[in-house]
Amino acid sequence: MPLPVPPSVPPSWAGGAIEFERVVPPSGMITIAGKAFWLGGYRSAMTVRVWADVDVIHLLVGGARVKSVRSHLTVNDLAKLTERGAVTAGPPPLPAPEDGQAIEVDRVVSRGGTVSLGQHVVLAAETLGGRQVGVRIEPEVLMFFDLTTRELLRTRANPLTAQQTRRIRGARKAGPPPRPPVEPIRVQRRASNTGIVMVAGQKVALGRMHQHQTVTVVVSETTLAVELDDGEVRVVRRTTTQPVRSIKGHRPRTA
Repeated sequence: MPLPVPPSVPPSWAGGAIEFERVVPPSGMITIAGKAFWLGGYRSAMTVRVWADVDVIHLLVGGARVKSVRSHLTVNDLAKLTERGAVTAGPPPLPAPEDGQAIEVDRVVSRGGTVSLGQHVVLAAETLGGRQVGVRIEPEVLMFFDLTTRELLRTRANPLTAQQTRRIRGARKAGPPPRPPVEPIRVQRRASNTGIVMVAGQKVALGRMHQHQTVTVVVSETTLAVELDDGEVRVVRRTTTQPVRSIKGHRPRTA
């Protein structure tokens, strides 16, 4: 008579991070412990590897990290996921930086020109609204840069403490420092009632004949080249070192 097969005992959570897989449904959204994660319909039927602990969740497709978010999971959630087949995780896709080392994160700038870093809302620049940028976090300085070219876009004072910096989601070891732009910057300005425009803290008089006109100014390190509507280009020597803080001209004011 065959012996009865003892029921299988589900594995227990041993502490630490876990890994498991999910198949992306046609909706492009997977659910982990009651929370939905959007991956896009174009990833339908793809297998997503999930690396998770109580601090961060990483989502990987084909071994490449596609998303990192702050974890909503509790120790009870990790234990339940282990019972359902999750295994002890290997090293995180983003190794933790050492103390005092510069780190980088990716953020999307809000419409008001701000980004969220931990518990702080930091002003980047209103002209960067809606744009995804990299943020290099050094002990004293925040450096906002273009993710493709690593061109420096803005610098701000760092309001974070070392402990707050260590808790920022999606952090990675920093790459080479962003480089300042070397190409001239094109901006727009609307002339005042007296035909004056202000660029980088410097006033340029165009004359009353150009009042209320919107002109393009090419800003380099040494000159301001104003492109007027009649095709004339008026070049003046730059006398300030202030950075360009606005790209588009002011909107017309109405009474």
